[in-house]
Amino acid sequence: MKMLGTKEKIPVQLTRQLGLFDSSMVMVGIVIGSGIFLTTGIMAKYLPSAGLILLAWIVGGLLTLAGALTYAELGAAMPEAGGQYVYLREAYGHMAAFLFGWILFLVYMTGGIAGLALAFAEYFGHFFPGLSTNTIILNQSIKIFHFSFHFTLSAGQIVGVAVILLLSLFNFIGVGFGKIIQNVFTVFKVGIVAAIIILGFAFGKGSHPDLTMNPGGLGLGTLFIGFGISLVAVSWAFDGWNNVNFVAGEIKNPKRNLPLALILGTLGITCLYVLTNYLYFYALPIGEVTGVVRIAEKATTALFGGSTGALISAVVIISTFGSLNGSILTGPRVYYAMAKDRLFFQKVSQVHPRFRTPGFSILIQAVWASILTLAGTFEQMFTFAMFIAIVFWIAATASVFTLRKKFPDLPRPYKTWGYPVVPIIFIIASLGILLNTLIEKPVEALAGIFFTALGIPVYYYWKRKR
Repeated sequence: MKMLGTKEKIPVQLTRQLGLFDSSMVMVGIVIGSGIFLTTGIMAKYLPSAGLILLAWIVGGLLTLAGALTYAELGAAMPEAGGQYVYLREAYGHMAAFLFGWILFLVYMTGGIAGLALAFAEYFGHFFPGLSTNTIILNQSIKIFHFSFHFTLSAGQIVGVAVILLLSLFNFIGVGFGKIIQNVFTVFKVGIVAAIIILGFAFGKGSHPDLTMNPGGLGLGTLFIGFGISLVAVSWAFDGWNNVNFVAGEIKNPKRNLPLALILGTLGITCLYVLTNYLYFYALPIGEVTGVVRIAEKATTALFGGSTGALISAVVIISTFGSLNGSILTGPRVYYAMAKDRLFFQKVSQVHPRFRTPGFSILIQAVWASILTLAGTFEQMFTFAMFIAIVFWIAATASVFTLRKKFPDLPRPYKTWGYPVVPIIFIIASLGILLNTLIEKPVEALAGIFFTALGIPVYYYWKRKR
């Protein structure tokens, strides 16, 4: 019996503080990391054709748009924190949703954060060599029973951890701080890349590339395999496009703003990526692009003369910093949703009463990502997780069919343009990328399945605790 004059304690909730511009900057800022500055030379090893590489970027952008159009319907219909976790839960049940959150926390999101932090440190070391990943602080062999482990700690790893903790602190004390950082760094890096493109075409020493699809006369099978491998690289460069859905519970008027952020963001990124790659081929013939990792630096040096290493290093530092902030902002909302379903530590479901952020969720993500940064072994695990991430993309996209049948009366302020063709195209193309990965990297693909399967007994543990 409740006493007169007493009040029930109402749990603190997340608040909607992100407008259309903020949401768009979250998406664009996460996607544009370091991939666009590094992948084209690697693609040219397997696909020695400027025309086909540009086509791969266009196709990758269109496929991402197909996914974005589908996620827009899901996000507008269920604008809750956790995004993809919620869609999988409502379509397939708690286990499917948990396994997505499990692999996201174990390595996909946290490993991505660790990778971005080390990429930041690598380019930061261009200006401060003593803080680079090449400056070794500790080099130690550790023997446990009959097993020997070699541990190396660099100054760059310490810098990476420091950046993770700093940005986690900013996102802990308010979405307002997080979105300001995101907006400033995203606008800045997009503006710099756009300026390089404009100045490169206006004043650069280059010539328009030969866009012949098969200048080397390669066999159709070789071109087909090379195009598939290139699409995998393009998918990596577009990775993170769906993360804005994780913060749907904090977007103002999500029924309108979330679909617009997904669609406008994807179109803008695709245009920027295609123009950047055209600039690379404007600066360098395909033979000089092949196998070059730091393609942006080589291309801008050819365009403007002298060395542009410092300029490109500064651009990558800004780019990775913004992408890192976006990942730190969005990821904890998935663990928060898991905890609200009592499938994770209950404290993770708590919202800070003053800052209105999932504070403990941000904290545990920062700790685990820092451990992966210090361990330096996350890269292979991240490759495993990328295979599974595409599996969950397919599952979430397919959920639009399941949910229309399961909940026909659910209000859908936005419905997928081109339904059912657009979602089907995304699913088929993603299956093709999965098959290509399974053939080219079977160990990594099977390891991804194994790491995901490890979450099944963990799910039953949490389910029993419920």
